[in-house]
Amino acid sequence: MLQRSLRFAVALAMLAAGAAPVAASDTPDGELRPRIESLIRKSGADVAVAYRTLDGRQSMLIQPDVEYHAASTMKVAVLIELFRQARAGTLSLDDEIPVVNQFHSIVDGSPFTLDTSDASDAAVVRNLGGRMSYRALAEAMITVSSNFATNLIIERVGAKNVQATMVAMGANGMRVLRGVEDNKAFEKGLNNATTARALMTLMEAIAKGQAVDKASSEEMAAILRRQTVNDRIPAGLPADVAVAHKTGEITRIRHDAAIVYAPRPFVLVVLIRGLDDTKKASTLAADITRVVYAASNPSH
Repeated sequence: MLQRSLRFAVALAMLAAGAAPVAASDTPDGELRPRIESLIRKSGADVAVAYRTLDGRQSMLIQPDVEYHAASTMKVAVLIELFRQARAGTLSLDDEIPVVNQFHSIVDGSPFTLDTSDASDAAVVRNLGGRMSYRALAEAMITVSSNFATNLIIERVGAKNVQATMVAMGANGMRVLRGVEDNKAFEKGLNNATTARALMTLMEAIAKGQAVDKASSEEMAAILRRQTVNDRIPAGLPADVAVAHKTGEITRIRHDAAIVYAPRPFVLVVLIRGLDDTKKASTLAADITRVVYAASNPSH
């Protein structure tokens, strides 16, 4: 754990200095791509990959602008908008808001409630009828992927504001229309969506201290590092390498978007759809990560 934290601190320091964290020989896209594409073909899945080292010397894109259901990866966009509004003074992260299980459909404004039986919502459900801070809700939204926390935040910051911030950041492929479990919107095909390139743009901005500002980016990265679902990108990395990431999954969808604090840090997004076997999908993401890590950090 100490070594992992030390590597993370060194990587951050090198990034802040604007230097490449290590001198490493580049593996051209022409060598890396066939290995990744072979893994994808063998899996039978429909996969998008966006990868770039933070020193900008190596990258690879596979279907970067193909649209996928965002699942819970859209919560990164919501997190950024929450911190943007906090920085603007619209709200304080320590403000407490009522915890009420009533939300509004984007179709007609009609109220709906969430199924609160999911374990990821436990911390929020315990506070039903009470209050929670934005900071606590953000923690639940990211680390355990609480849909309840997500909807509470979106109702306050506004999905349209989230979307405007995504466009301003150049992440046009991230489309945030609504919170979760808005069944009327789902039936009309009004779903949140993303591309691998859009998620890479967001994760790079956080990694480089450019999402809202440096302090906000560092706090967001710290929350993302506390993610509790680690069966995808983290599973393909050495145990001492820190990862700030957000997963997303629904039926036949398995995503992960990460900042990898390796000796030579990089951002990696893997979007997977079309596999019924969730373990196979998670293993595919880990296998892709393993290949990318070896290419970007050949001496490690």
